Amino acid sequence: MSRALILVDVQPTFCEGGALPIEGGNACAQRIADFVAERGNDYALIVTTQDWHIAPGEHFSSEPDFVKTWPVHGLAGSEEAALHPALAGIHRDVSVKKGQYAAAYSGFEGRTEEGLSLASVLHAAGIVEVDVVGLAQSHCVCETALDAASLGFTVRVLSDLTEPVSPQSAAVASERLAAAGVREVHS
Repeated sequence: MSRALILVDVQPTFCEGGALPIEGGNACAQRIADFVAERGNDYALIVTTQDWHIAPGEHFSSEPDFVKTWPVHGLAGSEEAALHPALAGIHRDVSVKKGQYAAAYSGFEGRTEEGLSLASVLHAAGIVEVDVVGLAQSHCVCETALDAASLGFTVRVLSDLTEPVSPQSAAVASERLAAAGVREVHS
């Protein structure tokens, strides 16, 4: 078994009631938790990523453009930055935190508590294929999947286990994923 499951930024900050809510975020978190409970043993490695901002510079803005700048979200140590409560009981092998001091959309920009990159963790475990789920399809899920593909992994985005920021951003992300050879499939 050489496939990993990457759960991208399934955090309250990106769900209804959070600083950057995605419509359907809470329901998506529950679907992901149910999937991991049912199918987690299909994976050699389960990885979670989290936005974990300390001082991300220009990523935060009091007048965000929602493209390069955003309202304050995912503050390190806050309840909003924690994993979504639906994931409380799931097994995970690796936790990656990203964006401490700069914008970081891809899980491959983050590090484990031991300072390891996601790429090095996956390579060390002999992973050759990854499935990517989480929030949001149009942003951090897309960027994580694109980085995985650029690093030579075979990548699928499980489309029913993610939600986009908007239908328009979803369409753009889907075009980018397809162009990179990333398949979007139903779980």
